[in-house]
Amino acid sequence: MKIYLTIFGKPRYLGLMKVKDDINFENAGWVVVKTARGYEMGLPGGALSEEQEEKYQSATSNFESSSYTVLQNIDFVKVADDFDISSYYKCRRDEEKALLTARSILEEHKLNMKLVDVEYMLDRKKFYFYFTAAQRVDFRLYVRDLAYTFRTRIEMRQVGIRDEARIVRGLSICGRPCCCSYWLRGFSPISIRIVKEQRSALNPTKISGLCGRLMCCMSYEKEFYSELWSRLPGPGAKIKTEQGIYVLESLDLGHEYVNIRFPNGRLVSVSIDEFPDFQETVLNGEEWGEDKELAEKKKAAAARMAALRERAERRRALKSNAVPVRPSADKKIETPDKPTKQKNKSQKSKQNHKSNKQNINRSKKNKKNEE
Repeated sequence: MKIYLTIFGKPRYLGLMKVKDDINFENAGWVVVKTARGYEMGLPGGALSEEQEEKYQSATSNFESSSYTVLQNIDFVKVADDFDISSYYKCRRDEEKALLTARSILEEHKLNMKLVDVEYMLDRKKFYFYFTAAQRVDFRLYVRDLAYTFRTRIEMRQVGIRDEARIVRGLSICGRPCCCSYWLRGFSPISIRIVKEQRSALNPTKISGLCGRLMCCMSYEKEFYSELWSRLPGPGAKIKTEQGIYVLESLDLGHEYVNIRFPNGRLVSVSIDEFPDFQETVLNGEEWGEDKELAEKKKAAAARMAALRERAERRRALKSNAVPVRPSADKKIETPDKPTKQKNKSQKSKQNHKSNKQNINRSKKNKKNEE
């Protein structure tokens, strides 16, 4: 015998279906199963081993649901044929009209309840009505009118707010379909403490789903944050030292560091693995990280300034103690004359004048010779 995990019903119930070894569901889609509610259409998944079956049962035992048993044992009837599939989709079409009719009847009775959805069984011997209500409701007269209208057995099922979102379906604030409407099989308890551990904004519009409760995705990283905060103090924790108070402000998971506000107002990032060393260092009165480097730079700058001051003082002392040396009257200090621009110009003009005279004399001699 093989055990298959099967999904059935509008609330997407989970069932364990036992099948003989000679039956194969590789090419088959829908199957007809018999559940506690009656004959229904089911969608089988893969075959489960004994270990997987135990894991499913242990995992679903922690889920909370007010309207159904999370994991049920169901019986395999047959592989669905064309007639079964057509009748299944005909039931879905008739349910849309029946829901409008049932809501109009509900308005006449003026009951303090909300009709969420309806569901026909495959053989139409039962008609399930899912509703939500804040208090206990006496709907006996309402059920009588429904049985008279639809001519079948009426079953009323009160569901929770989360189950309503599962049945109705919709898009979450992330832009994707709600997890409970297409893959999440059960609801884990979520508290505001989980939100605070993740340092999310306590804004109801950002942390609440379509059901009005805390979003299910808040619990996906619960174990990771619990293990992380076990090595760190709580958000907003303070470390009191002689230098001042260090405040743990935020946490960056992508880079795995925490942001700590130092007493001087600077925000310094410290690795999560180095946080114990950081805490021990500051409690001992020592400086850490960037503060230590900054202090070393300040010391080096102060040493350079002190050296410059010493040099300046030495120069002043030498100038004040030095005796000026005056040249004697007997000796004359000969300094070479530096050519000025005017002298250069006069020399050039003289050279040009000489060259002109020579050219004139040559021209005169040439004329005499010709004569």
